[in-house]
Amino acid sequence: MKKGSIAALLLVAIAAISAISAAFTVRETEQVLVLRFGELQRQITEPGLHFKLPFIDTTVFYDNRVLDYDAQSQEIPTADQKQLVVNAFARYRIVNALQFFQAVGSERGVEQRFDSLINSALRRVLGEVELSVVLTPERARLMEDFTSIVAEEAEGFGVSVVDVRIKRIDLPQENSDAIFNRMRTQREQEARLVRAEGDRESQRITAEADKQQRLIVAESRRDAEILRGEGDAEAQRLYNGAYGQNVEFFDFWRSMQAMDRALDGSNTTYVGPPDSDFFRFFRDGEGAASSGQ
Repeated sequence: MKKGSIAALLLVAIAAISAISAAFTVRETEQVLVLRFGELQRQITEPGLHFKLPFIDTTVFYDNRVLDYDAQSQEIPTADQKQLVVNAFARYRIVNALQFFQAVGSERGVEQRFDSLINSALRRVLGEVELSVVLTPERARLMEDFTSIVAEEAEGFGVSVVDVRIKRIDLPQENSDAIFNRMRTQREQEARLVRAEGDRESQRITAEADKQQRLIVAESRRDAEILRGEGDAEAQRLYNGAYGQNVEFFDFWRSMQAMDRALDGSNTTYVGPPDSDFFRFFRDGEGAASSGQ
């Protein structure tokens, strides 16, 4: 092969490589900085095919969509010196690529800056209030203050903060254990108080029931004694009436009752004088008294 042909092929290869190096494509989701020896030549935000000086110019691509960043957990003290473990996140968009490049260089760089920025903002906002305030609806206002602080300071990075939120607030493990133990102690105290009140109420109800029981029994006994007395009186009245109508028969009937109770079958032995009035109806059908008495 002739030397001229070889040189021509080399020129064509160099031209092809230069053309490939000079051309680059910008997508709809990207913005590009064209730099020459570190100096900005132009900023491209329109998608399409673009060109630069080969081997001299360099390109830096940035995403122009909304980007998400999850901050690392931060331990933040409140105004009453309670420690909180806070997880936050930010959503931002690169609005000034050159300023972004000069301030942080890359997305990794802005994330490092966001760490310190979010930590500082959280300390400013949460460090001015007590823990009890964080757990109330006042938290919404605190989030607004937090967002405005982060958004204002992030402008220096060439980004626009779309949103900043606290994703989760926890207590450190040792604080959680202490609070849990305190809550358990409080619940146990409340349980003991409820049990004591229940025991007191039980004793009151039992005493009242015993009182009512004694009262009812006493009233029942009183009524029974009254009824028994009235029954005995009525029986005595009837006996007296019957005795007045036929004295001899009543005397006979009462003697028979006395003998029936005295000689009830379990005991048929009588110890006494044979001429006792107890047996007068055996001696005489009229029941005349013994002449010896």
